[in-house]
Amino acid sequence: MNIGFIGLGKMGFPMARRLIEAGNPLVVFDNQREAMDRLAALGAEGASSPRDVADRAETVMASLPSLQASLEVATGKDGVIEGGKVRRFIDLSTVGSHMAARIHGLLAKHDIVQLDSPVSGGVGGAEKGTLAVMVSGPKAEFEAVKPALAVIGKVFFIGEKPGSAQTMKLANNLLSATAMVATSEAVVMGVKSGLDPNVMIDVINSGSGLNTASRDKFPRSVLPRSFDFGFATGLMVKDVRLALEEMRSLGLNMEVAEAVGRLWEVVIREMGPDSDFTSAVQPIEKAAGVVVGSAKGAQAVT
Repeated sequence: MNIGFIGLGKMGFPMARRLIEAGNPLVVFDNQREAMDRLAALGAEGASSPRDVADRAETVMASLPSLQASLEVATGKDGVIEGGKVRRFIDLSTVGSHMAARIHGLLAKHDIVQLDSPVSGGVGGAEKGTLAVMVSGPKAEFEAVKPALAVIGKVFFIGEKPGSAQTMKLANNLLSATAMVATSEAVVMGVKSGLDPNVMIDVINSGSGLNTASRDKFPRSVLPRSFDFGFATGLMVKDVRLALEEMRSLGLNMEVAEAVGRLWEVVIREMGPDSDFTSAVQPIEKAAGVVVGSAKGAQAVT
């Protein structure tokens, strides 16, 4: 399948690379020329704009960092919407159901089908091809692109309603965001009382408290104090905000989600949007006067 790919960042680049390695002819575009050159060395063709990609590929995928970026790439000047060859647009970004429906409607006026396809699993999942790939859109179009999407992960058809996959992704990421801050609070409590955080994580992972933060984030990025899991605080906060927006639009009052949202607003304010989202533990540590470290447990903050 001839595929266009727009957005070659931390997630987009490894997904595009896997598509090339699977034998798919690929046309790529990114504002960063270096990323395009690296993929060109693997066999991809570079393009000059999203429109240029859409002039050369019937199927165009995009992995972008914000709602506005997705809207502009899909429907803006020199965007996918102006391409002469494109027939379907697969948005791998997280933009929320309302923006997905908006883009869907605008593209439909130009006979371009949108398949909403946010992914979960982080940079590691993108590298290994183990992402959870959630897709909503016309079933026949989904079946046509499923083999290509299967290259980047396990594919789930969510439904035909525009934006359905976004709702699924937001539910997933709200749980991920909750696990990170809840585990941080639990471990900080233990460290404050003198427990060894390494032992705590081992016990949690052997018991009923096991979650993605205790299983993956703490051993790899929090306990070693590297904070390099590969997902930005700004992106996590964007997803939490979108989840809360989705809940409110449905007339829901979700107390846990609201509390999680408030905690992440503290994290982005204190750590900044470019910090790794595993740094969420640091404002909680600061308030408690301890540091969760892998060496000897609690360390007093001076």
